Amino acid sequence: MKRTITALFVTVLLITSCAQDKKDYVVTIKTSYGDMVAILYDETPKHKENFIKLAKEHYFDSLLFHRVIQGFMIQGGDPNSKKAKPGENLGTGGPGYTVDAEFVPQYFHEKGALSAARMGDQVNPTKASSGSQFYIVQGTVISPSEVNNLRYDQMQLMTGLRKMFEDPANKPLLDSLNQLYFAGDMQAYQARLFALAPRVEKATGLKVTRHIPAAQLNAYTTVGGAPHLDGQYTVFGKVIKGLEVIDKIAAVQRDGNDRPVEDIRMMVTVEEMPKKKITKEYGYEYPATKK
Repeated sequence: MKRTITALFVTVLLITSCAQDKKDYVVTIKTSYGDMVAILYDETPKHKENFIKLAKEHYFDSLLFHRVIQGFMIQGGDPNSKKAKPGENLGTGGPGYTVDAEFVPQYFHEKGALSAARMGDQVNPTKASSGSQFYIVQGTVISPSEVNNLRYDQMQLMTGLRKMFEDPANKPLLDSLNQLYFAGDMQAYQARLFALAPRVEKATGLKVTRHIPAAQLNAYTTVGGAPHLDGQYTVFGKVIKGLEVIDKIAAVQRDGNDRPVEDIRMMVTVEEMPKKKITKEYGYEYPATKK
């Protein structure tokens, strides 16, 4: 009996130990402006597996950050950039395949988000990602007065209002809005539009409001980001060290195609290490796993 209990105890210890020793990959993107360290999300397995595979094959090495926009993002991963001539237009290259979109609501376009570039909706209705091109978000900080811009789908709101104004009974409402607009009081005009959202939803059945989780609002109003990209491009990782490098690269001089005048090349490596070590070295806290 004692032997059985001892064996069971040892088994439990081994299982616990294995759980504690779970590992993950750390991505390091080296540039002449410094290094960025990132983790890739398990919840976007196709993107994670693909990026690690390409990095291990040294696919990204010597490729350029070929498109940078201050206050927005820095983009790279085009294989055509490796031997590109100065001023050559880039952004169409790839490994010859795409990766299925993997939208995970808890991962959004905060500063440092590692996301997949893609072709536009007109030729890519499924929003499939480029096989190799990616961008890292710099973004801007959203002021408290702009928070409502996140809470409302303004295109849907305007569509709903147009439907409502087809009814002559709503002409007084249209006149009041026009009065605010032509008076140049845009703050009051926008506030009035947002206040009409519940009425629009009830009258038209259109969904014009959206829930923004507190953590997401906090990130956008503190570190910043690019919220207009949420739900449109797959976020599959996050820079956990070297955010200042994004700022440096985004600020460089660029040409009319947003390509840096001076080539900025990357070297990408991946290293597997225990999650505990990643948390200790980089301060990244993994989300609690559901039991």
